[in-house]
Amino acid sequence: MTRRSPQEKKALSYARDARNSYGQNDKASRKAIARRKRVNARADRRREHVVLVQALPDDIDSELKRERLPSRRWRKFADAPLADVVAGKLRWRAAAGIIDEDHAEVKISNMPRVSRRTPWK
Repeated sequence: MTRRSPQEKKALSYARDARNSYGQNDKASRKAIARRKRVNARADRRREHVVLVQALPDDIDSELKRERLPSRRWRKFADAPLADVVAGKLRWRAAAGIIDEDHAEVKISNMPRVSRRTPWK
């Protein structure tokens, strides 16, 4: 294994590390993901129950096929790369007047960049 320089480690960190950009605590997503799945499944069951209750006993099968509504979906999305999060924070600080816009753009352009490898390719 070759030794990496601190600059190379920093560039790899910016490319590979990720931050939760959803706006909630990173540990809260363990419970929130299951909760959102439950809520969507419950809503689907309720809608189908309403169709069944309103249908006549003879038309239950045809009513279910005809009135089938598409289920609502909630999807997870990946965390943002650290480089994008840091660049966004710098741009926000520039827009808020905390730092100069030119200074923020210089910092963003000087950030080390490495092509982000996806683990499944």
